[in-house]
Amino acid sequence: MQVGPHIEIPQEEFEFRFDRSSGPGGQNVNKVNSKATLHWRVVDTPSLPDPVRQRFLERFATRINKQGQLVVSSQRHRDQAKNVEDCLQRVEEMLLQVIKPPRRRKKTKPTQASKRRRLDDKRRRGDTKKMRRSPEV
Repeated sequence: MQVGPHIEIPQEEFEFRFDRSSGPGGQNVNKVNSKATLHWRVVDTPSLPDPVRQRFLERFATRINKQGQLVVSSQRHRDQAKNVEDCLQRVEEMLLQVIKPPRRRKKTKPTQASKRRRLDDKRRRGDTKKMRRSPEV
């Protein structure tokens, strides 16, 4: 599977399991294993560069089990091959989200006008609260 310009994951790294799918499909559902479950050992895959792997593990930590496997399943289609394709497409979308490193935030100082607005708002709020007080005797 080709993901982006520099990452290629061989098909042998993916392990598929097939089960009976739930939902509509008539009697065919009871005899055909059309649900596809993909298992991929993300923790020790040689196909991902280390920074991409780290971002993937951080971003999708809830989707990775204790053995370090990403588990993705699909039963959207009645056809086993389409469900396999759907699983692969989901993994590709997940990888595309973490391929580019996040942009670093540039520190900026507040403008003089924003400082003035903040202080004016504080003063106005204080005046409002002052008007609520009972007069001193």
